[in-house]
Amino acid sequence: MPKAKPIPDSMHSVTPHLICAGGVDAITFYKQAFGAVEVARLLGDHGKLMHAMLRIGDSAIMLSDEFPDWGSFGPKSLKGSPVFIHLYVADVDAAVKRAAAAGAKITMPVADAFWGDRYGQLEDPFGHRWSIATHIRDMNTEEIQAAMKSAMNTSCR
Repeated sequence: MPKAKPIPDSMHSVTPHLICAGGVDAITFYKQAFGAVEVARLLGDHGKLMHAMLRIGDSAIMLSDEFPDWGSFGPKSLKGSPVFIHLYVADVDAAVKRAAAAGAKITMPVADAFWGDRYGQLEDPFGHRWSIATHIRDMNTEEIQAAMKSAMNTSCR
């Protein structure tokens, strides 16, 4: 039998694993909001989501229900999350509009950002925070640094 690859062909080195109060509902939301494709779903006792795998674009996201006995809590139980999941898309304006229509809360409206992306932020109904962007301008480090300084000077006035 051939040796298994340490990182399967369909995966990246880092994969978010989201804990959601209402994991099955989260699958539905991510399909509606981000066009996620369901790859796998394992339900345990009483219909609790033990594990699911979704694909959004070329990336995988794993998710499961909360399991307090195992120390597994979602952001709503923890009163927030310090983590953003960053999603690049072809049309950020349309993507944010679609996510909001599916139930996400826009926390930063889409705007052109100093680093060359059109960028916005939202919170999904399960408390996970997302930054969403479309890259609109290639810039080198010096250009980004100058644009950041200009943006900071403008916002501090």
